[in-house]
Amino acid sequence: MKNLILFFLIGLGTSLLSCNRATDSTDDLAPEAVFDNPIAITDMHNSMNALDWNGTYKGILPCAACEGIETTLTLNSDKSYILVTNYLGRNDALEQEKRGQFSWNEDGSIITLTNIDSAPNQYKVGETRIWQLNVDGKLITGDLADHYVLTKSL
Repeated sequence: MKNLILFFLIGLGTSLLSCNRATDSTDDLAPEAVFDNPIAITDMHNSMNALDWNGTYKGILPCAACEGIETTLTLNSDKSYILVTNYLGRNDALEQEKRGQFSWNEDGSIITLTNIDSAPNQYKVGETRIWQLNVDGKLITGDLADHYVLTKSL
């Protein structure tokens, strides 16, 4: 009889131990400790991989010596581009065309056009528009900032 009671107690103890729930690693931490150690989440979305950036963008950019620079920039999915400019209001206004490749910056938000030596060659890419950057690769600020935008043609 003693053996039967002993086996019963051992079985009961084993059952109780196996029913113990697994604890979450944050169960033993105070609530403020959980919030003091947030998990860093990196957003991998950028203009290069989250936007439909390929297409044709048009606008008239400011010009110091003319009425404006009619600009058409076509970005192709193979990272080639065609840039067509026309200086408005000049007697010698000739449409100029440049072709080449472009590359994305490390963040995937700015493109740099090759084969452009005498003008800004960087653009920030956004949803349905791009902003021409200054020669230092920075957004243009001031009263004319809104005029350095090319809008995607549909």
